[in-house]
Amino acid sequence: MRPSGRPFELALSVLLAVAFVGFWQWAVWFFAIPPIIIPSPWAVLLALRDGLASGELLAHFWVTFGEVLMGFATGAVFGLLWGIGVGLFPLMERVVYPYIVAFQTVPKVAIAPIIVIWFGYGMTSKVIITATIAFFPVLANTIVGLRAAPADQVDLMIALTASRWQIFRMVRLPQALSYIFVGLDVAIVLAVIGAIVGEFVGAQAGLGYLILQRDFNLDMAGVFAILVILSALGIGLHTLVTKVRRRVVFWMDDSGDRTIGA
Repeated sequence: MRPSGRPFELALSVLLAVAFVGFWQWAVWFFAIPPIIIPSPWAVLLALRDGLASGELLAHFWVTFGEVLMGFATGAVFGLLWGIGVGLFPLMERVVYPYIVAFQTVPKVAIAPIIVIWFGYGMTSKVIITATIAFFPVLANTIVGLRAAPADQVDLMIALTASRWQIFRMVRLPQALSYIFVGLDVAIVLAVIGAIVGEFVGAQAGLGYLILQRDFNLDMAGVFAILVILSALGIGLHTLVTKVRRRVVFWMDDSGDRTIGA
């Protein structure tokens, strides 16, 4: 009988993490890798403990966390609104969408210094950089989702003299929700990257700013400790979006090997 269920999956995930950390510790010891290149997991754990105990990591974490949330919210709202406009109005797609794609192809690392010069070294510039990165996944998935509505359902609504708003609310939006949440899931993870990129370019606080400081001091254990925090932040935000999706799009099941109610 094949093991199944969330406890088994969680145990398997924890086992994989333990195996990875064990291999990392063994590799550092066996190959005598200098701490300045790759610190041991134990050194990273000590750096993480000291940073949390001193309050330094938490102070910078809340700055980055605020940038991520505000940037994600801004990018998601604009992506959703523009996606609805492009998805419902072909003229808007022909006129506006090419410029949106052109803007998306511009590397955000290239325009980040310009945004920092325009909006300063404070939180505003980081929120804008994060929003520009989170914008496109929501936009693209919203457009695809709105166009995925079954044609027969749309035709039936038209035959029943439904208005454009009624067709959108009853057919297109419910069909698009699963796509929209995929875009939100991608955007929330990219938002973390966007905030760090902005802090790399120019910042007075934040985990990206702290990484640069510890890089300058050759404190690799401290850098890895921050990377652990960023990874945990990404996993936590992804989990949050997934839980919200399961409550909103409750009629869909993503297990892959069972159906709802089975």
